[in-house]
Amino acid sequence: MNITVYLGANEGNDPCLRKAVEELGTWIGNSGNALIYGGSKSGLMGAIADSVLNAGGEVTGVEPNFFIENEYQHDGLTKLIVTKDMTERKNKMIELGEAFIAFPGGTGTLEEIAEVMSKVSLKQLDNSCILYNLNGYYDDLKSLLNHMIEKGLSSKERQEGIYFGENLDDIKRILKLA
Repeated sequence: MNITVYLGANEGNDPCLRKAVEELGTWIGNSGNALIYGGSKSGLMGAIADSVLNAGGEVTGVEPNFFIENEYQHDGLTKLIVTKDMTERKNKMIELGEAFIAFPGGTGTLEEIAEVMSKVSLKQLDNSCILYNLNGYYDDLKSLLNHMIEKGLSSKERQEGIYFGENLDDIKRILKLA
């Protein structure tokens, strides 16, 4: 399975982030699945790619040309796809993915997973969309989605396929890979 993971090129200030992302990457590599991600060598993005590769897995990075020009790309990937811009990158990552995970990240991560959430809710994607709710990172987003239902602006049916996983075991269970 191609698992698209959205996450930041920053490390963050909580050491548990790196530990959890390395655990996720090691599992992806050891389980025979493949990683699709943004292609960067830095921060949590670099950590997940390295952990998948070190576990013997395949990693496809999808990086816009302006990041390549600034030499942000990870040079040790199985495959690197260069796109003209962020929109093309996002579309390619969705096209390649069979499951989608948003690890704790910044505004870019939120923007990318929001599009996946929308496509899942509109039934344009029949894939799992998982928010890795490590230490409650996405609790407020979970509350917002419930608030949308309470206000009649969304429904449980519309949000089917959007999951919150507290840890790697939850993610494996959601993906039916436990």
